[in-house]
Amino acid sequence: MCGIAGFVTRAAQPAQGAALGRALDRLRHRGPDDAGQVTVPATPTPGAPCAGLGNRRLAILDLSAAGHQPMRSADGRWTLVYNGELYNYRELRVELERLGRTFHSQSDTEVLLAAFAEWGTAGLSRLVGMFAFAIHDGLARRVTLVRDPFGIKPLYYAISGDSLVFGSEIQAVLEFPGVSRRVDPRRYHDFLTAATTDSGGATLFADIRQLPAAHFMEVDLDRPGNAVPVRWWQLDLDRELEVSFEAAAELVREAFLDSMRLHLRSDVPLGFALSGGLDSSAVVSAARQLLGPAAALHTFSYLPADPRIDERKFSDAVNQQMGAVAHTITLAPTELRRDIDAFSAIQGEPVANPAIYAQYRVLGLAREAGIKVVLGGQGADEILAGYDRYVPARLASLLRQGQWLRAVRGARRSVTPYSGGALGALRVAAGAALPGSLVLPARQLWRRARGRAGWLDGAWFAERGVGQAPLWSARGPRVMRAMLDHNLRESQVQALMRYEDRNAMAFSLENRVPFLTPGLVQLLFSLPEEYLLAADGTRKAVFRRAMRGIVPDLVLDRRDKIGFSVPMRAWFEALAPWIAERLDHVGGLPGVRGGEVRRRWQGGGRRADPYMVWRCVSLGSWAERFEARFD
Repeated sequence: MCGIAGFVTRAAQPAQGAALGRALDRLRHRGPDDAGQVTVPATPTPGAPCAGLGNRRLAILDLSAAGHQPMRSADGRWTLVYNGELYNYRELRVELERLGRTFHSQSDTEVLLAAFAEWGTAGLSRLVGMFAFAIHDGLARRVTLVRDPFGIKPLYYAISGDSLVFGSEIQAVLEFPGVSRRVDPRRYHDFLTAATTDSGGATLFADIRQLPAAHFMEVDLDRPGNAVPVRWWQLDLDRELEVSFEAAAELVREAFLDSMRLHLRSDVPLGFALSGGLDSSAVVSAARQLLGPAAALHTFSYLPADPRIDERKFSDAVNQQMGAVAHTITLAPTELRRDIDAFSAIQGEPVANPAIYAQYRVLGLAREAGIKVVLGGQGADEILAGYDRYVPARLASLLRQGQWLRAVRGARRSVTPYSGGALGALRVAAGAALPGSLVLPARQLWRRARGRAGWLDGAWFAERGVGQAPLWSARGPRVMRAMLDHNLRESQVQALMRYEDRNAMAFSLENRVPFLTPGLVQLLFSLPEEYLLAADGTRKAVFRRAMRGIVPDLVLDRRDKIGFSVPMRAWFEALAPWIAERLDHVGGLPGVRGGEVRRRWQGGGRRADPYMVWRCVSLGSWAERFEARFD
């Protein structure tokens, strides 16, 4: 687990090496154990093509100097900088040794270097792990950038003159000369209106892109500006397993435990983020089963003051039954005020929800306890249909399939009631089942009826060619599966991975997400929708069955869905003076009617929207810190 940065240029300049050094300084928190940088060739000729690669190392596997980066192959052709973890590195090493490759360390970095030298991009599908890396090929005169299937590890890049520059965080990319801080008005609008972040390759900076998840990009030294991302892996949404529910549960159980076995590999202490929900409880419980009764398990939990969102009853049950050592933290809103500047800086982009701050503090608690790797349940809700939104999506599938009676029965008989009630679920389902051309007009009418318009200056956005974005709509009869895929690739999971990566790396901590492996995700997406969200409304039905006998029954049998959250309105009341101060800055944001935002915050009632106010405050803080330009 590390931070990487670099450049590829057809016209070397002395300033580029210095900029790479500054970029690595920005990434020091990601890798406090070691640092290194090289240029290829070692002594660049001014005005000639060259590449620079740098790394900050957080040592997790093989803690010796043999894992130093940049790492070069014995023949000198390949030079690698790498951020991430290959969980199946031992198996890959055996295979590569059979092919004649030799190794001088126990690191997964050396295995990745040999694997790419042996198979190139054709071998990426063999990798099980989370990774973002850059590898220079001295023979082909190019640098290949690669990102893992789910975007767990970040990789940003920008075209600057004759160069392409890259880094693990936006802050690092901005250290290179010529990278603009101009805001992308489309992304700006989408964050304000829908809290949309990390969609595809875009960022809030118009000239800084993300390499999308499951893509690689070959950057020629002679033409670095011509590089184009290429997808190297994707789910097969047409694959359907014909298997009974019980047999499916056995397959899921086996796949999850296999993933956990790999994710438990580490040469440093492990810990577990535990909320008390099914997903994090399954991670802790599976770890106990796989590691045996003698292994020390340490869990880390946030305990909110509001009993309506407090899950300690369930986390306590897991800790007690698994014999885990519990570490807990409670938070006061004044702590958010104290940490907001540092927290905002580490994220690099605005934060859509202050619950992300609670995660930040939980991971800090783990680091204080001497833990260097934390496993959690992130991503499970998005592959197991755990959220409220998937209830109407499942009903929409039934509507599109002509099963109207089943849809009505499903809305009325749910054992886990939809927050908007049965009629609300059917209304949303009917909207989701509409043809794509009718979705946007229908939602615009609904928003106007709810009084959601008025705080944005539509003229400012219209002048920049930004209108209401075409909203996502599913094609075909399986609406829920399409929504799961969209949230996995284009929205929710990408944002969650960004938040968790920055929060963990702020404390030089590695985060692992065992639910997000290609084999497990493909299996779940190949099952019938009703195996995930059952006819009686049971969510994550097949996974609950798979975990029976591993996870405490108290957790498996619960039907409420709380989610990781903070007491938003109580925090806002406690932070009123600070919010009032920050809203003065919000008034200076272009395209935002600051007075209307303030009135909605102060007025209360139906028009009050604390999440909208938070987005504006977060955006204002971000723009100020990063000197964003709204040209």
